[in-house]
Amino acid sequence: MTATTEPVDPFVHPALFYADAREYVAGTVPFVRAALTAGEPVAVAVPGENLRLIQDELGADGAAVRFLDMREAGRNPGRIIPGVLRAFADAQSPGRRVHIIGEPVWAGRSPAEYPACAQHEALINAAFRGREVTILCPYDTARLDERALADAHATHPVVIPAGSGAERTSADYDPDGVVSRYNEPLPPAPGAGPDVLRCSFDEDSLSAVRHLATDHGARLGLTGLGLENLALITAELTTNSVVHGGGTGALTVWSEDGYVLCEVRDKGRLADPLAGRRPAGRDQRGGRGLLLVNLVSDLVRTHTGPEGTTIRSYLRR
Repeated sequence: MTATTEPVDPFVHPALFYADAREYVAGTVPFVRAALTAGEPVAVAVPGENLRLIQDELGADGAAVRFLDMREAGRNPGRIIPGVLRAFADAQSPGRRVHIIGEPVWAGRSPAEYPACAQHEALINAAFRGREVTILCPYDTARLDERALADAHATHPVVIPAGSGAERTSADYDPDGVVSRYNEPLPPAPGAGPDVLRCSFDEDSLSAVRHLATDHGARLGLTGLGLENLALITAELTTNSVVHGGGTGALTVWSEDGYVLCEVRDKGRLADPLAGRRPAGRDQRGGRGLLLVNLVSDLVRTHTGPEGTTIRSYLRR
């Protein structure tokens, strides 16, 4: 009788732990140089201060690398898979391994942002399963809290302890558990007041609700592109509720900590954790609503359960 083994997934997703700039450079620059030496595409999407560390060390060799400041490109964690990682990987010629350094979790991420970051790191594994891609994710052991470091062990099948340079299998790997754990009820939206728009909607009121939302957003300080994005977000979320969430829903728009927030609640159940995180196919019809919301929002938080789904979009004023 011949023993069989599970095929090895070509996708590689290590977490690199570092304590200072020296360890950061020692863990990231050889990764980039190895990809360049192999003639394989490489991108670096990390916060600006760390981006400069890598660029300075690479010198002229950096001309062949795609650099992105993750503070901007990945401000909304829900945008990173479709707008950064897949956008780069999908643009490469088949048959070559793609290499990416992605640092979505940094000190200073707000309490509202962090759960979306942890879910993003967990969902990378499903989004790239079976693909010839390596995504190295640095984690700052000196500045991140214990929760973030523990979550990194749960979202990455392989970890590289600070200063070691040696990979080891994570004994705590549990990406589905992380997605579930951070599928938490969102803090309640504020009650009725002059600065809060609350209304219900159905198929016949979609246009009216969109105008109510943008008028209120203007009163809260949104202008130009911000108002256009609020109109798009409102249209996509309310339409999704009518089509997939039981035909009706509730909209709330308010301001908080320098953002205008647009929240839609309905009775639907969001069953696919990667909804809104897959790039749209060239000939794809429909299914782009949550993707568009992720691409234009500064943050998107979602909670789904037996009683329904809440999606909350943040736009900087």
